[in-house]
Amino acid sequence: MAAIGSEIERLIALLSKLPGLGPRSARRAALALLKKRDTLLEPLADAMQEAAAAISSCEICGNLDTQSPCAICSDPRRDTHILCVVEDVADLWALERAGVFRGRYHVLGGALSALDGVTPERLNVSSLLERVQHGVDEVILAMNATVEGQTTAHYLMDLLQGRKVTRLAHGVPVGGELDYLDEGTLSAAFKARRAL
Repeated sequence: MAAIGSEIERLIALLSKLPGLGPRSARRAALALLKKRDTLLEPLADAMQEAAAAISSCEICGNLDTQSPCAICSDPRRDTHILCVVEDVADLWALERAGVFRGRYHVLGGALSALDGVTPERLNVSSLLERVQHGVDEVILAMNATVEGQTTAHYLMDLLQGRKVTRLAHGVPVGGELDYLDEGTLSAAFKARRAL
């Protein structure tokens, strides 16, 4: 392989740190960006610079926005009595895309993980406990269906005893075929079955 300049190597190294991009994909992305410098690389660099300067975490929920409080926390049409707790901003965005929730959110900033050294002190748990003291009737735990997500949900359920705490259902996805589901998903589906 021919030697490439340190600037290109740096671009590839930074791109390879993005989720879903390994070293090979990062090289292809870097090459595509460099080939389309005027129409892709420079506008992307400008947009990233503007985003870095303008976007910050919401002081209330932890969402990313150009304002704080964010657009969701500032929206008077949102139900302030229901709080949906998510692990990450990506989870909040997924729920917003689905359009299934019209309350407020709280972003924990991760999930408990002894292996990764993520303790309750490293998550936004204290601000969650403070928020539920002010007119929140229901807390929905929308944790990922992973060991870490479920551990976090159980930890939060213990902290929120005496409050109405619900969690998202687990089981067979819409359009899912039983033959392709793992044992954990099938087990959760059986435990969460309901009358028709």
